[in-house]
Amino acid sequence: MGEHAVAAESKEQELRAFTRALLEDVHALERMLAGGLIESGVRRVGAEQEMFLVDRAYRPAPVAVEVLEALDHPQFTTELGRFNLEANLLPRLYGGDCLRTMEAEATALVQTAREAADSCGALVALVGILPTLHLGHLTLDFMTPKPRYFALNRTLLELRGGAFHTVIKGLDELNVTHDNLMLESCNTSFQVHFQVGPNEFAKLYNVAQAVTAPVVAAAANSGVLLQQRLWHETRIALFQQSVDARSIAHQARGQPTRVHFGEGWVRDSVIELFQEDIARFRVLLASNVEDSPSAVLDRGEIPSLGALCLHNGTVYRWNRPCYGVNDGVAHLRIENRVMPSGPTVTDEVANAAFYFGLMSGMLEEYGPVDKVMAFDDAKNNFLAAARRGLEAQFHWMGETVTAGSLVLDRLVPLARQGLRHSRIDEADIDHYIGVIEERVRRQQTGAQWMFKSLVAMGREGSREERHRALTAALITRQSEGKPVHEWSLAGLAESGLWQESYRTIGQFMTTDLYTVHPGDVVELAANVMEWRRIRYLPVEDERGLLVGLVTEGRLLRLLNRIVHQGKREPVSVGEIMNRETLTATPETPTLEAIQLMRERRIGCLPVVRDCQLVGIVTERDFMRVAGTLMEKELAGA
Repeated sequence: MGEHAVAAESKEQELRAFTRALLEDVHALERMLAGGLIESGVRRVGAEQEMFLVDRAYRPAPVAVEVLEALDHPQFTTELGRFNLEANLLPRLYGGDCLRTMEAEATALVQTAREAADSCGALVALVGILPTLHLGHLTLDFMTPKPRYFALNRTLLELRGGAFHTVIKGLDELNVTHDNLMLESCNTSFQVHFQVGPNEFAKLYNVAQAVTAPVVAAAANSGVLLQQRLWHETRIALFQQSVDARSIAHQARGQPTRVHFGEGWVRDSVIELFQEDIARFRVLLASNVEDSPSAVLDRGEIPSLGALCLHNGTVYRWNRPCYGVNDGVAHLRIENRVMPSGPTVTDEVANAAFYFGLMSGMLEEYGPVDKVMAFDDAKNNFLAAARRGLEAQFHWMGETVTAGSLVLDRLVPLARQGLRHSRIDEADIDHYIGVIEERVRRQQTGAQWMFKSLVAMGREGSREERHRALTAALITRQSEGKPVHEWSLAGLAESGLWQESYRTIGQFMTTDLYTVHPGDVVELAANVMEWRRIRYLPVEDERGLLVGLVTEGRLLRLLNRIVHQGKREPVSVGEIMNRETLTATPETPTLEAIQLMRERRIGCLPVVRDCQLVGIVTERDFMRVAGTLMEKELAGA
């Protein structure tokens, strides 16, 4: 998430001063480019390894601060959520054994994180989105206590003028309104950096844009969000919507989101991207800028361009231009942000190898990509890959082809060729590109493994058990080190502590609800209850707010009144519903809900979040849970 040294309260005056510093940084970068002060002729690669921390029941574990203290390691840092962790790999020259050494370093760092997490009662999971996440994990209580994160959350909400609204449609549908930035913390990635020279930046950045779609299709590992099966790489949609700071007016006129793919090919220079992002996106955060970059250049030194880097860290291009300084030498990098974390370190490095190989191979095969591919095709391919993975339909160099066949038939050979051109060790080319080839051939990306595992489990156990089994299985298989195309499907028996599936009522409540409105005729309520064999029918208004409850008892009393009084006038639901309805939240402990229902002698509890109906639990649900627990207890005995 970038720099942490920011003012907790950025005043207008500070923002103006920072904006001036930002513009000075851009002018200084132009001067450096013109004067040949940016390193060229050298290729380096690096990566950022993000990961989830989970507890022994495979739920998010908000212990990142404690784990970092246990680590005491300069390559580890925080992320937005207290259940996220990031490790920064060291940059290395591109060539020879760089892929093998990258995997060795990432493996060592993940193992170090596992050991520190274990000391805090936690486990490490490498996955784009953790399957066991709930909305209850996405409150500000779970945000890492850093001023930058709270300032960013506050500023985005002010710009947007209200809560964030996330809608993602896949096999299931997610429709969530959330009052903070924490949905972004559901994403973890393996971000790779590719250093390029200033004179070749434009053509290589364009190549990165073109190959992002097939890389996403082959690397997808984010199929489930909040226990809904959505896109193969749901991170793409989620990240874009979770930090969407556009007001209604900005959305109406089509202003791009801060998370974006771009609007066209780069023509000449990296400056175009920085200028566009400054012109389009307001400064969100300010920090103290100590020295004028022009004065630094006048002294014969290289400026850090801190204002430019901070602003760049709040604009999230999927291929992001980056400026950096190492040992007094300035350089440019392309940061590819589309690759998810996991399923294993081997898979991650294979994804990186595929990307790096295509960066060279595409130029050799096609020349300048902007001359042979429409930008809209590159962008549409990217979105199609995120939605459908290897099954996506691509428009590629004038043809329509599935992502899977394109990768196998054309891009795998092209990536091999590109890696050979860059003098990567032949054995490493065979190993890592072979992983991509087998994954695509067997049609088992991380996302496909998730989907197939959930299908295989069917309706066994509770939804909570199935997603915990999915998480448990992926952590177990990660520790074994085999790439995802060799994984067996997850099974319900891997869920482990099955009692944890029923700890809160949100884990087993009924969410497929039938409801009526207060103005509906009572005959509708009676028929719905008869058809669906239910004894309790929630009443909600047009906004989805719970306003009452129709019970079997109240319908019987109405029937008795009609029989005795002989009245046949239409009666509305609002006239007979119970308006004084006790409710619970998804986080209400199961034992507390049982005790409440016993004390108040009621047969059901509507479940609400922010007054909106999200589920219901009845005495039948508790009987079903009790039966399940008895079966498992007897089976365990």
